[in-house]
Amino acid sequence: MDPRLAAARVWATSRMPYLASAIFACDVHSAPDTATVRVDSTWQLHADPEVIAATSVDELGRLIIHLTGHLLRDHASRARSLGVEAENQRGRWNRAGDAEINDDLEAGGLVPEVANDLPGGLGCEPGKLAEHYYERGDDGPRRWDCGSGADGCARSGDARSGIGQRQGELLRLGVAAEIHAAEAQLPGTVPGGWLRWAEEVLPSRIDWRKILAAEVRSAVAAVAGQVDYSYRRPSRRSHLTPEVITPRLERPVPDVVIVFDTSGSMHDDLLGRALSEVEAVLSRAGLRGQRVRVLAVDTDVHAISRVSSSRQVKLGGGGGTDMGAGIEAAVTLRPRPSIVIVLTDGFTPWPELPPKGVRVIVGLLKDGWLRSNWQPPEWARTVLIEP
Repeated sequence: MDPRLAAARVWATSRMPYLASAIFACDVHSAPDTATVRVDSTWQLHADPEVIAATSVDELGRLIIHLTGHLLRDHASRARSLGVEAENQRGRWNRAGDAEINDDLEAGGLVPEVANDLPGGLGCEPGKLAEHYYERGDDGPRRWDCGSGADGCARSGDARSGIGQRQGELLRLGVAAEIHAAEAQLPGTVPGGWLRWAEEVLPSRIDWRKILAAEVRSAVAAVAGQVDYSYRRPSRRSHLTPEVITPRLERPVPDVVIVFDTSGSMHDDLLGRALSEVEAVLSRAGLRGQRVRVLAVDTDVHAISRVSSSRQVKLGGGGGTDMGAGIEAAVTLRPRPSIVIVLTDGFTPWPELPPKGVRVIVGLLKDGWLRSNWQPPEWARTVLIEP
C-alpha cells in the first residue's frame, strides 16, 4: 500500500474514529489510468497511483471518509432498487449520494474538494436522503466517480471477491454500535445524520412492553394522585360545624378502557399480538384485579367485555377502521374512564382533538403501521410495538 494512502486512513480514523472498522475493512487495489479513487460494491478500494501522488494526505483522508459513507449507507443497493443503470442516471445518483454524505461532513470541514456536492448546490434543503436529491435535485456534472460502491453499476477492474452482503451488514451493525458508544461518551460529537443512520441500522434494544406498562402506570398514578372535594360523604371534621355541610377530599380510582382494533386489516397474527398486549397491560401495570373494560372496534363498537385475562376478550368486527369511534364510545361509558389504551395497526383516521379529561395511550403494531399513511395524533402518547 502507498504510504500516503496508509497515512490518509490513519488521518481519517483520527477524525471519525467510530468509522475505523469500516475504513480498515477495505482492501486497497492499484488502478492505474483510472484518474480516480473509488470503492466497489464488495468494499474494495481502487486507487490510481498518480492521483494518490498528486493529492495531499488530508484530502485523501477526507475522500476515504466520504467513500466509506457510500458503503455504510448502502448506496449501491439503494441505486439498484431505483433502477439506476444509464450513465446519466449514475452521475445523478452519485451526486445525490455525495450530497447526503457531505451534509454530515460539512460542519467538521471533512468534505473532499473533489466530491463536494452539497444539498444546497442541488437546489435542495439539507437533512434529506439521496433518493430525495436524486428525484428533485438540479442537474449537473458528476465531479468524481466514486465507483460501483456508490451507484451499484460494475466497473472494469472491480474485485471479483471481497466483502459479501452478509459481512457488509455485520460491518454496518458494528459501526452503528460504535457511533452510539461515541455519542454516549461525548454527546454532540457525532453528526446528526450519522446518528439517525445508526438508529435505523441497529435493532431495537428497548423493551417496549416495559415502556407501555410504564406509560400505563404513569397515567394511573397521575389519575390516582388527583384529589377533589365530594359531598357524597361528609367530612370527618363535620361535627365541628354541625350547621354547615362540609365536603370530604376523595382520591378517584383510575378506570382503564382498552380499545381493541378488530378491523379487516388486523390479520390473525396482529390480533394475536394485540391480545398478548392486553395480557401485558393487565399484568405489568397491575390492573388485573380491576377487570378492565375492552371494546372490540372497527368503525363501530361490536363488543364490550370486562376482563381480567385476555382469554375473556370478546372479538367482533372485520370491516373498516375508525379508532376515533372507539375512543368516543369509550369516553361515554359509565363510569367514565380516566385512561384509554388503543391497540391498532394504524390503518385508521384519528380525532383532531383529544377527549377532555382522559389520557390516551396508543399502542401501534409496527409491521402494520409501517404500511399505513396515517400518523397517530400528537396529543396521544404513542408506543411503537415491535414484532
